[in-house]
Amino acid sequence: MKSNSTDRIDLLVSDMDSTMIGQECIDELADYAGIKDQIAAITERAMQGEIDFENALRERVALLAGLDESAIDRCLDERIRPTPGARDLIQGLKAKGARTVLVTGGFHHFADRVAEQIGFDRVVGNRLAVKDGKLTGELDGPVSDASTKARVLAEESAKLGEGAVSLALGDGANDIPMIEAATYGIAYMAKPKAKAAADGQIESGNLANVLTLLGVE
Repeated sequence: MKSNSTDRIDLLVSDMDSTMIGQECIDELADYAGIKDQIAAITERAMQGEIDFENALRERVALLAGLDESAIDRCLDERIRPTPGARDLIQGLKAKGARTVLVTGGFHHFADRVAEQIGFDRVVGNRLAVKDGKLTGELDGPVSDASTKARVLAEESAKLGEGAVSLALGDGANDIPMIEAATYGIAYMAKPKAKAAADGQIESGNLANVLTLLGVE
């Protein structure tokens, strides 16, 4: 840790998949198209930092072309669940005055619902292109990636002013830039490269343990 404890966190910027929720949304959605194993293998390599994130994202999204948009709601209802302690962590930080931002390399279709359930103030992510009720296999708009996460952290910190204390939380290679840039970067059940970049780690249990790790009462 950069210090043993802090009496406040002004800003949290967090990853979503396998951090605030226990699943990888694109892998679960792929199951509704019958190609979960194929897509999950690409996801894992991207999270390990073995392949370029944007290329991996576009490749996986292309494989979903033709899937009914309604599968997203089914996936959300049937499979996507917040990580234990996620809401407690966010509400605990917000009670202390922190701003909370969910920044994902995943999709607004999922992240908007997750953010509402858990209590985030802002969501940044990718958008799946849809036409006639089906996924087109393309993205709608710019890609949200590792640089986006670092940029959002910098922008939000600047808005809060000099001396703002930031916390970044993530698990994969895509989270490393924001983990390194934050006042405190925490790796949650993370891949080796993300662990190496972090100031602290949580390997199991409740996400609210982040508060204990930082000494935030």
